[in-house]
Amino acid sequence: MKPQQTTTLTKQQHIVWLDVVRLIAMFTVVCCHCTDPFNFYPGTASNIEEIKLWGAIYGAALRPCVPLFVMITGALLLPVHGETSVFYKKRIPRVFWPFLIWSVIYNLFPWLTGVLGIKPEVILDFFPYAGEEVMRQSLSVSLGYIAQIPFNFSIVDVHMWYIYLLIGLYLYLPIFSAWVEKASEKAKLWCLLAFAVTTLIPYYTQFVAPYLWGTCSWNAFGMLYYFAGFNGYLLLGHYLRNVDWSMKKTFAVGIPMFAIGYVITFLGFRYITALPEFTDEMLELFFTYCSLNVVMMTIPVFMLAKKVNIQSVSLRKALANLTICGFGIYMVHYFFTGPSVVLMRAIHVPLGLQIPLAAVVAFGVSWLLVWLVYRCMGKKAKYVVG
Repeated sequence: MKPQQTTTLTKQQHIVWLDVVRLIAMFTVVCCHCTDPFNFYPGTASNIEEIKLWGAIYGAALRPCVPLFVMITGALLLPVHGETSVFYKKRIPRVFWPFLIWSVIYNLFPWLTGVLGIKPEVILDFFPYAGEEVMRQSLSVSLGYIAQIPFNFSIVDVHMWYIYLLIGLYLYLPIFSAWVEKASEKAKLWCLLAFAVTTLIPYYTQFVAPYLWGTCSWNAFGMLYYFAGFNGYLLLGHYLRNVDWSMKKTFAVGIPMFAIGYVITFLGFRYITALPEFTDEMLELFFTYCSLNVVMMTIPVFMLAKKVNIQSVSLRKALANLTICGFGIYMVHYFFTGPSVVLMRAIHVPLGLQIPLAAVVAFGVSWLLVWLVYRCMGKKAKYVVG
């Protein structure tokens, strides 16, 4: 293996191919949320089966979005250098304050629509998961959701689940870093192999038996528990940053790997949704980010992005700007995904193109909004949009 040569962009030392990975991750997560009005269509339609089919087609293909974010974190931050306290002070506040501000805004939004006299049905255009309680447009409901922020996200800011995870990863990084810094390449591979085994556990517990390797009614922490979860993606991003595949190998290995992962994800999701009854956990089973099929889809995307060679100065500047605005885009984009799909339907865009074109609109509007916040607020914008 040859260390991957990194290309710097500015004094901030942007690694251009990682900026490309970030662009892919950002756009695919926006696109993924544009599938929600398809997979969770509010109401009935004569072409409901076709709507749900396209939701599954795109939804399955977009699963690498969140793993790519975590791999970027691992590639950039492992191993952690400097004092742990300095790392925490730098990273966590920049995530925490925008998260808190936007969580409050999202949770107040249903009540604000009521104050403005907007019909409650419009809420479903913004938040497909919203239920009858949200559609009451009640201040008490909104305040109840806000009171729950220290414990979990609500039905109207479901994308905030990732921020709880991100804060946890930041807390864990300095601890994990001590091992990563001293571990051999072989040791890292063994750890990644254990992680790969854990990605099969959701299927075992669903289709074979509910307990495995010491888990039971009084113990949720099985034999490989400490190798499981998104920390595996942290290590994977760190490890693959220094792995260089030829273009031929990238396609020869990556295309079959992605295709197999996609087929499992798509057919599995369609199988579950065809059942007469299924739980929320069953619905998400084949879409689970820490599953082997999603890992198989994520690795080729990451490795292919490393091959992108951007010479255009303007494109590099745009990618650098995305690095600055990316967290803010994640914060605000959920306001625009649903309405963007409504727009595509209103102008009669062909069904198969509605999701990606809606994502282009939502992504563009979100990026513009965050850029304007930075232009207006300068350095203080980090407290609002990260």
